[in-house]
Amino acid sequence: MPPEKKSAIVTGAYGAIGQAISQGIAEKGFKLTLVGRDKVNLEKTRATLVQRTGNEEIHCEPLDLSMKNEILDFSRSWSGPLHLLINNAATAPRKRTETSGGIEMQWAVNVLGYFWMIQHFSPFMHGTGGARIVNVASYWAGGLNINDPEFKRRPYDNDVAYRQAKQANRMLSVAFAGLLKTHGITVNSCHPGDVNSKLSNAFGFGGSESPAEGAATPLFLALSDQVCDITGKYFEHGIETKCQFSQDKTAIERLFNLCSGY
Repeated sequence: MPPEKKSAIVTGAYGAIGQAISQGIAEKGFKLTLVGRDKVNLEKTRATLVQRTGNEEIHCEPLDLSMKNEILDFSRSWSGPLHLLINNAATAPRKRTETSGGIEMQWAVNVLGYFWMIQHFSPFMHGTGGARIVNVASYWAGGLNINDPEFKRRPYDNDVAYRQAKQANRMLSVAFAGLLKTHGITVNSCHPGDVNSKLSNAFGFGGSESPAEGAATPLFLALSDQVCDITGKYFEHGIETKCQFSQDKTAIERLFNLCSGY
């Protein structure tokens, strides 16, 4: 019997970078689950990827990543091992908005969505041998206000909210890397390329790189043998890069405990 295919989940799978990441994973023969809020866009992306890659084992999971209960329900429906999780979904509304649960939207999707996906899906990765988690962060990061992460007391700015979320992604990657290392799971974060996307347009920018170029570093961390034993690191342009936010262990612990409280 042929060996069972490895399984992968990509969130934010129908965005410009997400679709390119998903294509790279599908080309490697993974049994792939595409996650995103919009069922129609997920189905369109699936059809495109099947046509491009010939991989029929691509599945859609319409899911609101701002909602913990939906992620939990998804995890309860999951069967079998998981070998690869790529947290890529992101949003950047120009005005402060909240989820139906009352959480500021960027904090919910861009930070807690990553946190909850790792929390509820990493158990399926235990003992699989070389499982990987890739968190798509950004070099556009900083300014995390751990006392007011949801902009309840300070004026909301979508750029400021995004930068602090990407800082949090990089810090939480370090925290989870430490927790999951004994289970043989690596956790790394990265800056993708600068692509003209819905997300970049929300900040008033375009992008100089193609989706494939934007997906290159996430795919490197997901697939390359060169990083199979590396964990808790941050990468730009396929190169491990010093992360200033990874040094403050006290702040990382505070952030982890904050996210655990939601």
